[in-house]
Amino acid sequence: MTDKPTFDRHMLEALICPQSHGALEYDADRQELISKSAGLAYPIRDGIPVMLVDEARRLDP
Repeated sequence: MTDKPTFDRHMLEALICPQSHGALEYDADRQELISKSAGLAYPIRDGIPVMLVDEARRLDP
C-alpha cells in the first residue's frame, strides 16, 4: 500500500493567498493552507494545494 502524498512545506515560501495576497499557514491535521487575512482555508488534495477561492472553506470568526 502506498502512502498518501504529503504537502511540501517549502511551497509555502512561494504561495500566497489569491484573495488577500497575504501569507499562508499550513495546517497538517486538516490538510489545508490557512489565510488568516482572508479568513479562508484552501484544501490540499493528494499533496497539491487547491488555490481557488471557490474551493476554499470559510474560517469561523
